[in-house]
Amino acid sequence: MQGRLVPPPPGKFQCFPRDAWRLEFERAERAGLACLEWIWDLDETNPLRSDAEMAEVAALSARHDVSVRSVCADLFMEEPLTKGSPADREQRRRRLEWLVGRCAAWKIGRIVLPFVDASRLAGKDEYELVVEALESPLRLCESVGVELHLETDLPPDAFAVLLDRLPHPCVKVNYDAGNSASLGFRPREEFAAYGNRVGSVHIKDRQLGGGTVPLGTGDADFPSLFAALEAVGYRGDFILQVARGEPGDEVAWAAANRAFVEARLPDGTASP
Repeated sequence: MQGRLVPPPPGKFQCFPRDAWRLEFERAERAGLACLEWIWDLDETNPLRSDAEMAEVAALSARHDVSVRSVCADLFMEEPLTKGSPADREQRRRRLEWLVGRCAAWKIGRIVLPFVDASRLAGKDEYELVVEALESPLRLCESVGVELHLETDLPPDAFAVLLDRLPHPCVKVNYDAGNSASLGFRPREEFAAYGNRVGSVHIKDRQLGGGTVPLGTGDADFPSLFAALEAVGYRGDFILQVARGEPGDEVAWAAANRAFVEARLPDGTASP
């Protein structure tokens, strides 16, 4: 996850690292990582807004063999697609379409849409607002080959109901191991409800009802998760959205977290 390979700005845990994003490509290579998930938030300096800077991103990707495969659209936690006035929601829908277009232009294949925290879905009434918000962006997604991966805090059966309202092939699930652990969800029940729709995975550990902790020290059931992913034939990547280590030790910390995951992968499952 972008930002984890450089020290965080004061008071921030996850955000676009405006002053240090270039450093992450070389550091990801040293840590043995294959890709970065970019963060798109309210920061106006994000390279996604500039063709010249995205060309620089492409050059860094090629030099270090570290691709930008996905974008985590944290903006929509700050400005939720399903909240506000009709005019607010329309403006945010247009911003999502802009982001889809930018990702397509630079061969970034998926956008993670978080419906958690301030953007969490309060009830089934908001399911229709999700369908409404994604209707025209999905037409664009289909034409340019970009997927939308939904991250929610909905219980498994409720998430399955929402997904049934969005049968589009470009809509998939972003599975977050830490968030599920914090909420007390079990991988077996989650994958029984929507495992065939899982398209990406955030690796994280949290305690039940608590915050993010180092991998293996929380309540995430990694053996069950990886077994479930193998059962559905998952062949995607794994994004390390892990607890931060000591500032200045980011590369070694990332490599250790990568090793933690690789040691637990069943034979034939994708590598981080």
